[in-house]
Amino acid sequence: MLSYQHAYHAGNLADVQKHALLCSMLDYMTRKDKPLTYIETHAGRGLYRLDSEAAAKTGEAAQGIGRLQDLFPTDHPYRRSLSEIRARYGEMAYPGSPLLAAMALRDGDQMHLAELHPQEVATLREVMAPWGAHVRQEDGLAMALAVTPPTPRRGLMLVDPSYEVKEDYAAVPKALAAVHRKWNVGVLALWYPILVGDQHLPMLRQLETSFPDALRHELRFPPAREGHRMVGSGMFVVNAPWGTVEEMERLTSIFAPLR
Repeated sequence: MLSYQHAYHAGNLADVQKHALLCSMLDYMTRKDKPLTYIETHAGRGLYRLDSEAAAKTGEAAQGIGRLQDLFPTDHPYRRSLSEIRARYGEMAYPGSPLLAAMALRDGDQMHLAELHPQEVATLREVMAPWGAHVRQEDGLAMALAVTPPTPRRGLMLVDPSYEVKEDYAAVPKALAAVHRKWNVGVLALWYPILVGDQHLPMLRQLETSFPDALRHELRFPPAREGHRMVGSGMFVVNAPWGTVEEMERLTSIFAPLR
């Protein structure tokens, strides 16, 4: 299924959680003078416009980054990257996670991105060309298995399917377990939606059986509009870098007034 396009949801509350944690983890990992690999399984187009027709139609960005960005300290790596990207692309630009990761990576680091949608992957290639990212138009979980263990071996993988296909809930735990068997030192960061009906719970039970020491962070918030089924957002992190617990606690505090 190729119907999902993140332009309608870029900068929403789930993105704020996912991107703040991603920037925080990469900020810590890039302090060490050792190269790393960044892998993303569902990369989207990499760069979005918050004044686009798609963003205006849902209003999710206004409720997300538009409402919360000033609650992050000015020196927070997420807020710093937002400022740098807007200086480059304009005040209404919003970066997807591939572009946020690129802002954190250094010479010698590697980036592997997968995206299936033909229009999205074409834009992704254009956006990410200055950073030399390896972009593949293929299933992200298959790519994850193909490129691991990566070179450099140290690194982080972000897995964030749309979950429009119900089979994703069953496929993700199996894929992460298989990747971990090949790449047990990698940081594996999984995003998942919390929907009315809690479809994510069986997936989490499988993940927690495979990864009993992983970190789990969930935020609850009101639906973006009447009838919208997403009422929260979660991150499940295997081999979490130092400082991740503190960043999760910060996000819980930032989101608390929304409940």
